[in-house]
Amino acid sequence: MLKNNPLVIEKFKVDAADREYQFWERNPLGIELYSSHVFMQKLEYIHWNPIKAGLCNLPEEYYFFSTKFYHTGINEFEMLTHC
Repeated sequence: MLKNNPLVIEKFKVDAADREYQFWERNPLGIELYSSHVFMQKLEYIHWNPIKAGLCNLPEEYYFFSTKFYHTGINEFEMLTHC
């Protein structure tokens, strides 16, 4: 967990009046997923973000993402589907 790893959590520290840490972009850009190709492209982009951030070495190693489900079929969250 992040709270047990002060070196990692310090990367998310911000100088804001309403929060001490920020994990997500405040003004995300919405993109229309008009085809299955575009959907898969964006899903891959999302799944590789933890590697770029230095949180893991492979997408399926990051617990809080659906990558493991897409690679292995293991549904730890019990809410994902292949639809």
